[in-house]
Amino acid sequence: MPAVPAVLLVLVQISYPLASGVARDRVTVAVVLLSAGTALVHAVVTCGIRYALGFVVIVSGLGLVAEIVGTATGFPFGCYEYADGRLGPAVTGVPLVVALAWTGGLYPVWVVAGLSTRRWGGRVGLTAVGAVGWDLFLDPQMVADGQWTWCAAGRGLPGLDGIPYTNYLGWFAVALVMALLLTGSAAQDGTSALESGTPDPTGPEHGSRGPVSPIPAAAVVPVAVFMWTWLGSTLAHAVFLDLPYSAWYGCIGLGVLGVPLLVRSVAARRG
Repeated sequence: MPAVPAVLLVLVQISYPLASGVARDRVTVAVVLLSAGTALVHAVVTCGIRYALGFVVIVSGLGLVAEIVGTATGFPFGCYEYADGRLGPAVTGVPLVVALAWTGGLYPVWVVAGLSTRRWGGRVGLTAVGAVGWDLFLDPQMVADGQWTWCAAGRGLPGLDGIPYTNYLGWFAVALVMALLLTGSAAQDGTSALESGTPDPTGPEHGSRGPVSPIPAAAVVPVAVFMWTWLGSTLAHAVFLDLPYSAWYGCIGLGVLGVPLLVRSVAARRG
């Protein structure tokens, strides 16, 4: 079941560079809805509806609050505002679809981080780093499309001067809080090994020299979405969207999780 919205997500994302104007706005909304739908369907199938509801309440709820506070006060991301009326209904200037974007984007990062370490602190930190890596693709793409604008200029990463450093610090802080809350929620619910962050028991942190296990079957869909987001966005930004700087930054940012994942997959095939 989770594979169906995932496949549709990929197909719709491929159409993004080909669209413009109102059509591109509709593609953007469709991408958000499909990414969130993929995440929630997978969460329900693998961990149950209670876990899925908890995830969306924590991530979309906190994300929406952070966006409302951010556009009103400039904290924690910096001074910015959304374009009027392009992404559907809004609350105090923040499109409601943005809340679902947090869920759709963070879920695969959360799962991959959980496959990377069994330590809860490591998973929390990797989730926050991965969220920033995702935003290194997202923010330049949406700013280039005019979906939101930043007040300050010339205080960001080289090549991305229009996006201030505070944006990435804010993303790290908000994602860190989300991951902490998700960790507590998973512990209370007693969710599966996949969602509690239990990786390969034969890994080096356990002192075993046994073969490396492949990616668990239950994690294939979010892992595939993560890989598509990482490698597909790198290609799209570099070739189709004329955003070479964000292609490099995003590739490196998500690569913190993606490279070890690739190494594990290759080792499992050879093992």
